[in-house]
Amino acid sequence: MKILLIEDEKISRVTIRDTLAKQGFQVMACATGREGLNALERESFEVVITDLRLPDITGLEIVKQAKARESSCTVIVITGYATVETAVTALKLGAYDYLTKPFSPDKLLSMLANIQQLHTVISENIQLKKRITRYEARDIIGSAPVMQKLIKTLRTVAATDHTVLIEGESGTGKELVARFLHQNSERSRGPFVAVNCAVLPEGLLESELFGHEKGAFTGAHRRHLGYIERAHDGTLFIDDIDDLPTRLQVKLLRVLQEHEIQHIGGQESIPVNFRVLCATKANLLQMVRENTFREDLYYRINIIALTLPPLRERREDIPLLIDHFIAKHHHGGKAVEVTPDLLQKMLQYDWPGNVRELENSVQRLIALPQEMELLPAAQAGTAAGASAPAKGVPEALPDPAAYDSYDAYIGSREREILAWAMRLTDNNISAAARRLKIPRSTLQSKLEKLGKL
Repeated sequence: MKILLIEDEKISRVTIRDTLAKQGFQVMACATGREGLNALERESFEVVITDLRLPDITGLEIVKQAKARESSCTVIVITGYATVETAVTALKLGAYDYLTKPFSPDKLLSMLANIQQLHTVISENIQLKKRITRYEARDIIGSAPVMQKLIKTLRTVAATDHTVLIEGESGTGKELVARFLHQNSERSRGPFVAVNCAVLPEGLLESELFGHEKGAFTGAHRRHLGYIERAHDGTLFIDDIDDLPTRLQVKLLRVLQEHEIQHIGGQESIPVNFRVLCATKANLLQMVRENTFREDLYYRINIIALTLPPLRERREDIPLLIDHFIAKHHHGGKAVEVTPDLLQKMLQYDWPGNVRELENSVQRLIALPQEMELLPAAQAGTAAGASAPAKGVPEALPDPAAYDSYDAYIGSREREILAWAMRLTDNNISAAARRLKIPRSTLQSKLEKLGKL
């Protein structure tokens, strides 16, 4: 920590400087206020320690100048008994604290230790805010025509206040789209509140959505604001709405129609003003036909429908996404290399988990580059990817009647399975064993027993 010390008394100045230097602080000591101000103009200091009574400039002026130049600078003032009132004035100007002469070195060091902790917390808070900002301001990445069309539609839809239903497979980025709509809307300064209907059990989901009053049920020790109320003047994102129980669908419909909620155990109607965005991984219209989703709620939330394409339908975006995730998750160390062969396999893979699976694969590649062959994309090795049978697996089982005995039939099937695993892993016994989920020694023994496959 870099400290500026301004003290006109030589003995005090030298003593304080030496004490702080022994503790590892970087100290610049000045004998006059003018020297101190010149130092502040030239350099930045985390802490300024100044006497209030200086021969040329008052300590109050030092406090003003230090805070004006660097608001994060912490100022400690040194005062005598006769000038405590002036020290209080210094606190009002922004000083952190004051020390009354004479004071022990331990008292100053204790104060500096607290300041160091404070600066650490402030720095961590700033970094956390930056990370949150980066997270909430994530761009939608995609140069594929289907994505460019979607992004253009999103910018138009964001400017409205209509309810939006976002459809798409798991991992396609539905919450990312919801955040994009919020950030580019007139409600962007309000809260963005997300709730996932698939995560919470029905009893807890009702309380979390609508809130409850103290004593409404066992364990309700205080009044609780639900997600809907917390989204007031902002955006409520309901993810996996296809998992919302029918009983709660009725309550949600009423809230959307009346723009008011009632806590569990409460009698008061509370007005709410929010935009609702919903996401589903299932076909809601089919659920309506099957009477598992309310038709009136479906048409209430389906004002504007947006469908997110799966990654297999926008393969040209895979290199862009790989670069993005490497930049996002790689923090120093050896550079991450995606070989042309691996990239080709990743382009051919079907990515059943979509963008989420791709991001997870990139993270594994960063953490364990030596095991890149274990990535699902590297193991698939066909343009059909995960949706097609793996290479070498017979499409139909052989007729057992063609074999003399049960053992002969099982032996033939085992040979086919082992041959499939070895071809899939390019004859890597360790990788094949992991694929089959059997010990390597067991696979080695079976291969020796069956001979060359």
